[in-house]
Amino acid sequence: MVYSFVLLGLTFIGLLAGSITDLRTREVPDWLSYGMMAAGVGLSLLFSVLYLDYSFVAHSLFGLLVMFLFGLLMFYSGQWGGGDSKILMGVGALVGLSWNLVPFPFLLAFFVNMLLMGALYGVGWSIFLVFTHYSAFRKSFRMFMNHQVAQHIKKVVMGAGVMVVISFLFVDRLIWYLFLGVYLVFLLISFLGVFLKAIEKSCMLRSVKPTQLTEGDWIVKDVSYQGKYICGPKDLGIEKKAINRLVALYKQGKINQIVIKEGIPFVPSFLLAFVVTLFFGNVFFLFI
Repeated sequence: MVYSFVLLGLTFIGLLAGSITDLRTREVPDWLSYGMMAAGVGLSLLFSVLYLDYSFVAHSLFGLLVMFLFGLLMFYSGQWGGGDSKILMGVGALVGLSWNLVPFPFLLAFFVNMLLMGALYGVGWSIFLVFTHYSAFRKSFRMFMNHQVAQHIKKVVMGAGVMVVISFLFVDRLIWYLFLGVYLVFLLISFLGVFLKAIEKSCMLRSVKPTQLTEGDWIVKDVSYQGKYICGPKDLGIEKKAINRLVALYKQGKINQIVIKEGIPFVPSFLLAFVVTLFFGNVFFLFI
């Protein structure tokens, strides 16, 4: 009981601190993430020694491994930054994961809630960005809607809509509802693609001086000097060595501004999912 209370308390404190720094600076300090990992494994090892039960440290390492793999997937798919992935690994080490699924492990319940809360949080944050950058968003949205590719998509959507309406006269109602559902999903995805592109261009791109760059920032376009590549989107976050190179060129007057992409600060959604899990468990079970 003491073991769970201490580790869950440290997890909450870590996520709270990470949420504050993520909202303020769009960064999560490495010392916080690595500190959570070290605390989780270290305390679990201590309890394993005290109670002569290897399961404490085994569950901590297993939780760390599972969250490491998921964080790696999200990082290399471009969905999260390194800070998001690392703090999630810290959660895995602190909470731990049992391979016994009965009762349903807390970490898996947190994981399910995190996916749900993350989706809701992402939608809410996107709406917030639209309202705070409405003028720029409207201009960007119109530009994308008038783009040649968008025009072709409009024609496809309209043609598919006409076919769905006509099919109402010839097919079984159940099949028609299926057609309608597929069409509405396609319509939503088409609109959402333009919506997200407009948000990215109008709300998430920012020009900064090389001296303002921090390790892990996402560079929008390739940056080269005298034909030599320095950094770019494929790096999945700029490294310290590249920052030092850009700062040196900036001081020489060779490079002025670098365009970076500011992602959504996702750590607060982790905190929200953790609190929901504490009080309600796996929210998915509430609907079945």
